[in-house]
Amino acid sequence: MFSGSLVAIVTPMQGDGAIDLGAWDRLLDLHLASGTAGVVVGGSTGESVTLSGEELLLLLARAHTRLKGRMALIAGVGGSNTAGVVARVRQLAASRVDALLAVTPAYNRPTQEGLYQHFAAIAAAAAAPVLLYNVPGRTAVDLLPATVARLAELPAIVGIKEAVSDIARIRELLGVLPARCAVLSGDDASAYEAVLAGAHGVISVSANVVPAAMAALITAAARGERALAERLDAPLAALHRDLGAESNPIPVKWALAEMGLIGTGIRLPLTWLSESLRPRVRAALKAAQVNAYITQALSA
Repeated sequence: MFSGSLVAIVTPMQGDGAIDLGAWDRLLDLHLASGTAGVVVGGSTGESVTLSGEELLLLLARAHTRLKGRMALIAGVGGSNTAGVVARVRQLAASRVDALLAVTPAYNRPTQEGLYQHFAAIAAAAAAPVLLYNVPGRTAVDLLPATVARLAELPAIVGIKEAVSDIARIRELLGVLPARCAVLSGDDASAYEAVLAGAHGVISVSANVVPAAMAALITAAARGERALAERLDAPLAALHRDLGAESNPIPVKWALAEMGLIGTGIRLPLTWLSESLRPRVRAALKAAQVNAYITQALSA
């Protein structure tokens, strides 16, 4: 279930920050039409730290109804207070998700033993399988492969999203994890290389704006077709880079608004993309032939 091109989906908002449910439905339909293998709701790209528990449940319930089991539905969870995260996990027990994506705690920088105990507590409380999420660039803590291997001994742990661009890290994880555990890239720029090395897929930011292209790219890499993967990735390289021009999800939300798919809402402390960066992101969208991919997906 946890393979292919999955999207770390944005949370569309109106100008006042209220969730735009009409745009939410349109985004889900786009991913259904584009070959996306799964959606992560309420992850960092979905502005998880600004969503209330009730808002997350609403988004998940609407996605469950819309998707009808046609792709994996994953809920993002996380925080720096283990007891608070466990409470949120229990709140999600009735949400009928296929998995939880649990991110490492930010700011308080626990030890590897602390990370183990944190995720073990989540696994014990979860009603759904748990995917670990390591993103040291955002959280200032690195979940090391030895700790991941130890956590994989728990039946509830079924894989990891590894947002480290070093392919050696991907290979190390593949070497220590059992076959039942998925290894998913969390770095769009190196995702096809990770899949060629044996990773099972990607949880992607770029897939928000080029879902069909990312699905085709990861499929080619999964088949070992390096030349095709390189050719498919080349026009996306600037997009992978420039969707990081400011803190995620600032650039990707601006891009989706530029494409007419969502409105201009974002919640503080994040702000709208700096005007000086807009030509750069616009050029990346043009290079990626975004409109062609969207038209193709919607007409399929």
